[in-house]
Amino acid sequence: DIQISSNFERALFYAYGLDPTEITKLMKQLKQNDGFDITNDALNVLSEHYSSGMATEVETSDTIKNILTRSAQLLCPHTAIGVKVANDLRDDKVPMVTLATAHPAKFPSAVKNASEVNPKLPDRMSDLFDRPERISKVDNDVVELKNLIRDRI
Repeated sequence: DIQISSNFERALFYAYGLDPTEITKLMKQLKQNDGFDITNDALNVLSEHYSSGMATEVETSDTIKNILTRSAQLLCPHTAIGVKVANDLRDDKVPMVTLATAHPAKFPSAVKNASEVNPKLPDRMSDLFDRPERISKVDNDVVELKNLIRDRI
């Protein structure tokens, strides 16, 4: 649901030999055409480091429910997809570690539909929706942005 992940762009950058011009071209094609063709060389580089898979909404919900039942851990949908794919690709001779990608409360309706549990915000964030909103507007200027960050650290 994030459309273009910075991690995806970073992986492409390495797969294309750290060529920013090529990545800019690919990202522009992605935006204009909803896709692009990847070179065989870049695909080979990516294939050396990555495996992939997918999960349907039903499989994602089932994973949330099953993990909650088996281990009392409530997963967000993104984490559930990762766990499902990790299990699909798992080699029993190699330990598998999966990491949570978000708190379940970020996706309350999907988690509740899958698990019948209404995920609560962590205690440190329980008053999140009561806190005042803070916005800082900064001109499209790198120096001004850097100064704002330095002032706030």
